[in-house]
Amino acid sequence: MGENLELLDAYWRAANYLSVGQIYLLDNPLLREPLRAEHVKPRLLGHWGTTPGLTLLYAHLNRAIRARDLNALFVTGPGHGGPGLVANAYLEGTYSEVYPSVTEDVDGMRALFRQFSFPGGIPSHVAPETPGSIHEGGELGYALLHAYGAVFDNPDLLAVCVVGDGEAETGPLAASWHSNKWLDPRRDGVVLPVLHLNGYKIANPTVLARIPTDELAALLRGYGYAPRFVTGDQPMAVHEELALTLDEVLDEIAAIKADPPTRRPTWPMIVLRTPKGWTGPKEVDGTRVEGTFRAHQVPLAGTRTDAGHRAQLEEWMRGYEPETLFDETGRLRPELRALAPEGTRRMSANPHTNGGLVLRDLAMPDFRRHAVTVDRPGVESSPATTVLGAFLRDVVARNADRFRLFGPDEVASNRLQAVFDVTDRAWNAAVEEGDDHLAPGGRVLEVLSEHLCQGWLEGYLLTGRHGLFTSYEAFIHIVDSMLNQHAKWLKTTRAIPWRAPIASLNYLLSSHVWRQDHNGFSHQDPGFLDHVINKKAEITRVYLPPDTNTLLSTMDHCLRSRHYVNVVVAGKQPQLSYLSMDEAVAHCTRGLGIWDWAGTTDGDPDVVLACCGDVPTLETLAAARLLREHCPDLKVRVVNVVDLMRLQPDREHPHGLSDDEFDALFTPDKPVVLAFHGYPWLIHRLTYSRRNHHNLHVRGYKEEGTTTTPFDMVMLNDLDRFHLVMDVIDRVPSLGARAAPLRQRMVDARLAARAYTREHGEDDPAIAQWTWQ
Repeated sequence: MGENLELLDAYWRAANYLSVGQIYLLDNPLLREPLRAEHVKPRLLGHWGTTPGLTLLYAHLNRAIRARDLNALFVTGPGHGGPGLVANAYLEGTYSEVYPSVTEDVDGMRALFRQFSFPGGIPSHVAPETPGSIHEGGELGYALLHAYGAVFDNPDLLAVCVVGDGEAETGPLAASWHSNKWLDPRRDGVVLPVLHLNGYKIANPTVLARIPTDELAALLRGYGYAPRFVTGDQPMAVHEELALTLDEVLDEIAAIKADPPTRRPTWPMIVLRTPKGWTGPKEVDGTRVEGTFRAHQVPLAGTRTDAGHRAQLEEWMRGYEPETLFDETGRLRPELRALAPEGTRRMSANPHTNGGLVLRDLAMPDFRRHAVTVDRPGVESSPATTVLGAFLRDVVARNADRFRLFGPDEVASNRLQAVFDVTDRAWNAAVEEGDDHLAPGGRVLEVLSEHLCQGWLEGYLLTGRHGLFTSYEAFIHIVDSMLNQHAKWLKTTRAIPWRAPIASLNYLLSSHVWRQDHNGFSHQDPGFLDHVINKKAEITRVYLPPDTNTLLSTMDHCLRSRHYVNVVVAGKQPQLSYLSMDEAVAHCTRGLGIWDWAGTTDGDPDVVLACCGDVPTLETLAAARLLREHCPDLKVRVVNVVDLMRLQPDREHPHGLSDDEFDALFTPDKPVVLAFHGYPWLIHRLTYSRRNHHNLHVRGYKEEGTTTTPFDMVMLNDLDRFHLVMDVIDRVPSLGARAAPLRQRMVDARLAARAYTREHGEDDPAIAQWTWQ
């Protein structure tokens, strides 16, 4: 193996050389002349410290891929190692294939260096622009989750996941180690974690690098892994030890895959301990750098203005012997190029890392077959998510290799239990008598961690599959920052021609704010909608279907869609049904519309009652009925909104209404009382530029909640039917003083409703059992 390791070491040096060049150089890429100030970038941005460890692993994996014909991808937890992954994609030829202007010669190398962390160029992290990446390195904690998501239903895929020791301190990563309990060695691929201990974060040591080795080994064995340790700072010795260890680990993996045990296997992993900033400057200005936190970013920060730093940089780069690595044209020498895999076996060109290339459409059942009959609107009730569960059951049955449900122990709680007619909960740990639907091959992944659910689903989507994340509305906030990163990935990849669109990230938020009266204030928060609205308009969609048939139509649309974040909010309790399936499809296609049967005029209204969300719709219709009874001459229009983004102007969101369309629905000058599922100010954000905004009055959640009855909950936030009638009286000039007695009756009705709950512990049946008669 000696000669092969010499070549492998040269390949590693080439990757390191390219990595350093990206951080520092504007010109003179092969140091064909002495390094001058104008050759150095004016702003030095990047991270060197983790890079040599990543390039080392990449080179060794390439050897294994060629020897074993592995189908492998590389997930980079230390995302700051961006230059190392870009360098390897360039060495393999993939970079020049997707970016033809970055050619494999001196000019191309100059372009490669110049673009890195440079205006108009590419980010310093392992980003969407990096071929072979499924993981944005800007936020730590999710690499292992993405790796496991990638291998679910990919039986021949090996995801090598480098976990940085800084990243290992995050909560999501600490829980991620348990992902092996959901992995089925028969139908899933394999994750090979590599915990890279280089000892430091930005300015502090890392916990796992400082605890005793036997304690670390015990921790990892407790997670269910068989760790192998590789340690050193002498390149050739580390090469030899890592090569032998990697072969041993891959042999173990092959044996498990060839003959899967009846019980959960103990999967191997590697712990690699090398110095931070290895092969870089050992000291700078008399201070130790290599092996310390000072190597984290740019070890020689004054290179453009400091001749001493510039000389040290030139010495550092020449130490890699670039003249032995690249020929006269600047191309990697043939004997080194031969070390890289070919075609799609290159980790930078594996189709799974560009998931849209391998994405197959879902075989969708006809959602109309699950329609509930609606002979008269608002009379019969149905449990929307229970009916949706039967539809999802059919989706699961038809797509046993490309669709999964993810949720934190809530699939049954959110009334989607019909899926268990055709599948189980994925589970590869112990099973005991009395357990419900647990099996290694289950299509439902439940774990009491929103981080794990989100990360697994992201990895699943990014590698070409489909899924749905179901969650209690209040606790989906736990993944706010993960949603940020995924939305940024989608936004960025829309502008990268070689990145194919992937399936949408779909959320179903149930157990929502208005039906968490039993759990109380801690479970009442609709603010995820506000968070999602902050993302780019071409990426985000928010739907609030008011009944069962609109929920079925909405979910069918979302599961078929591409490259969006779709948020659907629907209650799990029985609710009145308003629209037949044909009407529901038309209503959802429009995104909003006038419900003529609920209003009192076909012409110009005196007031518009609008609603968005299932409970706000119920209260709005009840208010419309009261106005019909007590103010028969009042002309009322009722508008229901399913697609929240329709309220924005078309110049701000692709789904938005033009100003003329908005005025036609909501009028340019009449009072509008809008009952909204979430925080009222979100509606004002969406409509602030509308002509009639000054006449828009929004009722929604005002951060008032407790353990109480459903109707008392809406009264606490002034969203109830009686208060909506009062709002109309206060805002329609034609009512004036003549409606004072009605307003007083509404005040009294609220008091009576509250008194009833305090005496009986439940809502007045006249309210709880109200229908549109």
